[in-house]
Amino acid sequence: MKDNFDIFFRRKPALMLVALKKISKARYGSILAKEVDCTYSHAVKILQTLESLNLVSFEKKGRIKLIKLTKKGHEIAEHIDSIRRQLM
Repeated sequence: MKDNFDIFFRRKPALMLVALKKISKARYGSILAKEVDCTYSHAVKILQTLESLNLVSFEKKGRIKLIKLTKKGHEIAEHIDSIRRQLM
């Protein structure tokens, strides 16, 4: 089994956390997938891993799931965004 720590060294998961941080309201998975330029199925897989790490939570609205950052997820997104800005 892969170490969950490895997820933060990949571009798409980091971009998802930063995208969720930029707009504080809950987001649709399909829109988030487009923002980070990946397929919806790949985004869902990443989001499930982030959920298991308690970084995002899903809120069901009928047939649609909205995604939002948890407090822990927001803190990590802040750190990732700060590192990204420092590297620019």
